[in-house]
Amino acid sequence: MSELIVVGFNDPEEADRVLLRLSKLKKEYLIDIEDAVVVVRDESGKVHLKQSINTVAAGATTGFLSGGLWGTFVGLLFLNPLTGFVLGGAIGAGAGALSGSLVDYGIDDNFIKSLAETIPPNSSALFILIRKIQPEKVLAELSGVKGMVLRTSLSPEQEKKLQEALEGATAPAAG
Repeated sequence: MSELIVVGFNDPEEADRVLLRLSKLKKEYLIDIEDAVVVVRDESGKVHLKQSINTVAAGATTGFLSGGLWGTFVGLLFLNPLTGFVLGGAIGAGAGALSGSLVDYGIDDNFIKSLAETIPPNSSALFILIRKIQPEKVLAELSGVKGMVLRTSLSPEQEKKLQEALEGATAPAAG
């Protein structure tokens, strides 16, 4: 089951920097990110969303490939596979882009927008949906990052550890 974590930052660029650090950890297989959205609220209070997954481009690519394959097959029947590939690819890319624009993948956009309205101007937030994580290694990487947990589906003790890492605090020694 995926876990949702929303962290707010006082700096409008900090959410981008943290997502970049998490992306590096993803390449090391320490975290498996299902979806991530960076929200920036500018000085005038306008909210900007930066989706990590472009569903329109993904749909167009998939549609082009499947449409090209079917177009080539139909083109072979009429002894013109190249024209079939071109027409099938174009129609498939258009249909895939349209279906991609209608799909809401990962974190619900309405939830993102409603929570984004609560962050102060000239700040940012990172919405991240995580499939799997190596918590100790990821938290160690995030130490020194100044942020505040806004929402999470983590257990209370996991949430506390995350907030402590974001504050740069260390857990008290057991005695």
